[in-house]
Amino acid sequence: MANYLARVELHKATYDDYETLHAAMSRRGFGRTIVSNDGTTYRLPTGTYVVEGTNATLERAYDAAVAAAADTGKSSWVIAVDWSAARFALEAVR
Repeated sequence: MANYLARVELHKATYDDYETLHAAMSRRGFGRTIVSNDGTTYRLPTGTYVVEGTNATLERAYDAAVAAAADTGKSSWVIAVDWSAARFALEAVR
C-alpha cells in the first residue's frame, strides 16, 4: 500500500484559512494523524497531512493537495512525498 505525505503552507493565512484547508484535505481523503508501530496515534503539525491507499499515486496526492490549498483562496507552497517509513516526535492523540 502506498503512503503519501503532503505539506501545505498557506501564505498570510489565519486560523480560519487553515480550518478551511483541513476540511478540504479531509474531503480529499487526507488525515491529520499518523499511527506508530505500537499503535499510538499522533497529531501531525499544522498543514501536514497523510493519505494512503492502493489507488493513490504521488501525482494524485500532489494534485489533491494543490486543489485543497486553492480552495482557501490563499497563495501556498505544497510538497508531496512518497514514504514507507518515518521517525517523529509528535503529540499523542488522547
